[in-house]
Amino acid sequence: MTTETHTPNSRYEIPAWGGHVGVVAAAVTWWLVYRQLLPASEWMASLFPVQPGSHAASAIAFFLYDVPKVMMLLALIVFAMGVVRSFFSPEKTRAFLSGKREGAGNVMAAGLGVLTPFCSCSAVPLFIGFVSAGIPLGVTFSFLISAPMVNEVALVLLFGLVGWKVAITYLGFGLAIAIVAGFVIGKLRLEGWLQDWVQDIHGGTDAPLVIEGERLSMAARYRLGIDAVREILAKVWIWIILGIGVGALIHGYVPEDLMARIMGADAWWSVPAAVVVGIPMYTNAAGVIPIVEALLGKGAALGTVLAFMMSVIALSLPEMIILRQVLTLRLIAVFIGVVASGILSVGFLFNAIF
Repeated sequence: MTTETHTPNSRYEIPAWGGHVGVVAAAVTWWLVYRQLLPASEWMASLFPVQPGSHAASAIAFFLYDVPKVMMLLALIVFAMGVVRSFFSPEKTRAFLSGKREGAGNVMAAGLGVLTPFCSCSAVPLFIGFVSAGIPLGVTFSFLISAPMVNEVALVLLFGLVGWKVAITYLGFGLAIAIVAGFVIGKLRLEGWLQDWVQDIHGGTDAPLVIEGERLSMAARYRLGIDAVREILAKVWIWIILGIGVGALIHGYVPEDLMARIMGADAWWSVPAAVVVGIPMYTNAAGVIPIVEALLGKGAALGTVLAFMMSVIALSLPEMIILRQVLTLRLIAVFIGVVASGILSVGFLFNAIF
């Protein structure tokens, strides 16, 4: 009886040149299709039996244009980050952060959070792995805040939908929140507020780290990027459609003066209200950014909208439920309070500047 051993490369028997040619051809095709989205959506919208210029026509046009646009942007960036992620396994990330002191460690952790697009479902195993590796609690929180909030999907979709200035601004302040919040939580020395079983693991900091040592070929990394597109689109496509649907209704039917009154810069309570409304919502960057686009188009204040977006992505109720498995309620409350304070500061600051 023989045993057949499969290595990661054995799945991907694509020649290196073939992989490069395929990626280039796919990129050119993507660009050509992307440039035709607007005229194609206008033509499809004209086929609906609605009055041109009506609320319904406006909502339909928004929906037909944004759904393929968001899907294509998402597929492009997820593929690219799927290739990047092949260089950043959770074990390598944990090894890199292990032994880093607070301050510099918070900055490195927040930066890695952008490069390593781990979803909230990965929060618990990553948290356990970080704690068991002896990484300071505050450094760990910087990563956990940055990874979902300042991820590649949010940045690319913001760039595509509302411009590079908003995307860069979101990146800068999102990183600042992750770094400062993690640093503050670290200084509070709240390791005793972890769940008991996690504290027991924390005692095993001398356990060796398992690092993936096998080097993948570029063809294999391309294939991993394709697998990432399939996996992530399968998980988020419904939220994209729902989010764009809500955005289309806002775009087509909600009066501009109403949105300006509710989320305008002149209403001091609009920023905290946006954060409170955003926390219990369950969606991701792909689902919330079309809503952000529609709100901004209706005259909502930029700071208020960004505060809403950050609270939805970084402080969602489902993520808190997941983290409850490793954090006590007191530590979750501190986490929410520190991050929410940072989000409120960003909202008020942007409303004052813009």
